[in-house]
Amino acid sequence: MAQWERLRQLSPTYWQQLHELYDRDGLPMDVRHYLSAWMEKQEWERAARDYGLAMVLYQVLLENLDIQHSRFVQEESFLQQHNIRRYKQSFQRYQDEPCVLASTIQWFLEKEKEILTSAELSEQVQNLQVEQEAMETTCQQELELKLAGLRNNVQCLEHAIVCLEEQQDEFDFKYQTHKMEAVTDEAQKNERMKMFQSLVNKLNDYRKSTLADLNKLLDRADDLINLLVRKELVDWQRRQQKSCIGAPDNVCLDQLEKWFTCVAVCLFQVREFLNKLDELVGKMSYENDPIKAQKPALNKRVDALLKDLLKSSFVVETQPSMPQGKGPLVLRTNVQFSVKTRLLVKFAELNHSMKVNVSMSRETPQIKGYRRFNVLGTATKDLNMAESLNGGMVADFRHLSLKEQKSGGGGKGISEISLSVTEELHIIYFNTVFELKGFSVELQASSLPVVIISNSSQQQSAWASILWFNMLSLDPKDIMFFANVPAAPWPQFGEMLSWQFLSATKRGLDDDQRKMIAHKLFGKQQNYDMCKVSWSKFSKDSGPDTFWVWFDGILVMVKTYLENIWREGLIMGFVSKGKEKLLLKKKKRGTFLLRFSESVVGGITFSWVEIDSTGEPEIKTVQPFTKTDLCQIPFHEIVRNFQILEAENIPESPLLFLYPDTPKDEAFGKWYSEKSGDDNPYIKYIKTKLMFVSKENTLEARSPMSCDMTQGDCLEPMYGEAAEQEDEPLRPQMEIFQDLMLSSSIEPSEDDCLLYPSFTDSDCIQPDSFLAEFNLLAPSLMPAQTCGGISQ
Repeated sequence: MAQWERLRQLSPTYWQQLHELYDRDGLPMDVRHYLSAWMEKQEWERAARDYGLAMVLYQVLLENLDIQHSRFVQEESFLQQHNIRRYKQSFQRYQDEPCVLASTIQWFLEKEKEILTSAELSEQVQNLQVEQEAMETTCQQELELKLAGLRNNVQCLEHAIVCLEEQQDEFDFKYQTHKMEAVTDEAQKNERMKMFQSLVNKLNDYRKSTLADLNKLLDRADDLINLLVRKELVDWQRRQQKSCIGAPDNVCLDQLEKWFTCVAVCLFQVREFLNKLDELVGKMSYENDPIKAQKPALNKRVDALLKDLLKSSFVVETQPSMPQGKGPLVLRTNVQFSVKTRLLVKFAELNHSMKVNVSMSRETPQIKGYRRFNVLGTATKDLNMAESLNGGMVADFRHLSLKEQKSGGGGKGISEISLSVTEELHIIYFNTVFELKGFSVELQASSLPVVIISNSSQQQSAWASILWFNMLSLDPKDIMFFANVPAAPWPQFGEMLSWQFLSATKRGLDDDQRKMIAHKLFGKQQNYDMCKVSWSKFSKDSGPDTFWVWFDGILVMVKTYLENIWREGLIMGFVSKGKEKLLLKKKKRGTFLLRFSESVVGGITFSWVEIDSTGEPEIKTVQPFTKTDLCQIPFHEIVRNFQILEAENIPESPLLFLYPDTPKDEAFGKWYSEKSGDDNPYIKYIKTKLMFVSKENTLEARSPMSCDMTQGDCLEPMYGEAAEQEDEPLRPQMEIFQDLMLSSSIEPSEDDCLLYPSFTDSDCIQPDSFLAEFNLLAPSLMPAQTCGGISQ
């Protein structure tokens, strides 16, 4: 289905995003609509770099607008004729800059894709949670019915009090008339007294009935408040905890605000009803009046319910976060952070009337060396509706910072428990006072526990603590969590790892990738559901490269350099060497896959199938590429231009089919530079040198950007039997690699001449000018060195 048609079938939520997109100048929505099929078939990305193609597309665009204008003339659509003519005139400004127009249209199409991706992700999440959502929908429907019942009770009670007042007025009128008439006939007087007694009895029964209805209404309100505060709000808080660590959970507060406000409005109406009953009692009372007897208890009950509701209605909508932080809840001293609070009970008359104050807890937990902090910046703000897109009552703090107290802080805790800086948890508090219609109550909201660091190097470890706490803790105020930290069940842990990729790249981990990670952690198991990961194994092992350091290194690399091909599913990623061998040995020559290194932090490599002289499949692997390489050359260009030199000195790419059987150019072609040969900037950028292969049958590669030659550290691919050693990295003997172009007397054997790309800046001085003749080999080369390398 065409992209534009898919967009038109989205829900109204995404239509709004589309309208906001096309509110910008550059591409009118009408033009996008009428020329949608043509636009989506053109190579706008290429045209943005190719003036000739851009000019052709520009002329065709104008011709299509003329065709569309003619159609509207035939249909006598005057308004559309005018619009198309105006659009064509506005495009005239691109006559000398057609590449700018191409770039603009490409930008709009990419933004449309982002909207579609967002909608598809939302749909995937919904499909994954069908049963849960069905249950939630049922609960919400039941809650809506109860709220409708409460509103109906309030309306009925309002009518009952009006009737009660009418009855009392009727009695009062008849009684006052009787007194003015001064009836002397005893029989008539007795008859009237009986009538008055009947009216009083009737009035008394009606008062009792009204009070009974009041109690029933409060029972229903109590039930609803329990449901809202003990279930719905707790569920939202848990969803917010998970969303802070990447879960795609819905944390919108609009529905909760609607429910909380509805109950609060009803309870304030009940308070007004009680005041009205007070007024009626003031006009007329009698012995054993039920209102006098029951009203004090009713007043207390209403106020208690309101306090319970209101104290829970003040929440932190957006948890504390730094602009450039790794994630929310990790704060750094003297660096600004933002946080937003919200009152779920929305009364227009309270706009700008409630002040919120920010503070840190004054109570120091019994932890040795526990630090304390002061909040700096604008620590007081009004709750208002202007700072919320949906009109909620919020106080948005955008310029707060923390400073450690130099004296009088922790450090002298009674307990001998000692935590690292990144295991210390702190809570930020927000206080305000709710005052409305004579009712007043103090409110307090608190953030989820934050980790406070003083150096950016602590961010990775701090984020690990945030992940662990919010994955496992059901008590959002448990700052002693790391004093006795629990292990994580594998199902929860694997899901949390997937969330990291999902939030960073919009594509999570599939079942096979999770299974490989489980295998890395626990070894081979029939079922991993009962396995648990300890906190120390995740982030506190004594070695420098813990599981989290390894995993986070991959995540950062993918987000920074590989996001597009990861989202397309081209990277198998988490697959062991043994599994890789099993997969590839069944495939034809040239089949390759991309996987993350198990030993090099933030490394990615590829392995491919070759056929040896006996006709048997042989797996070859290059040493991982890291950010040092990827920041200078896109990975898809490395895959595109990678070549080796076969025995006949003929350069050839060994990478032909991405596993399982997708042609390489079909898989990666959409990201290629459109230029090729001598015009390809990456070919010009990379220089190549033929390397003599060691006796261990390894491919040798070295990169001046990433290798310390003086210490024998370099990029080194490996293959063959050495590649199968999963537990012990290959450590080849030191060999002299000679330049075949410089040593004509050396004749390479058929079995040990290979070429590996090595990357160096085009500005570097080359050892021999005639090497430039070989720049079609994609990567090309450096002087011979003595080198040993660690292969993956």
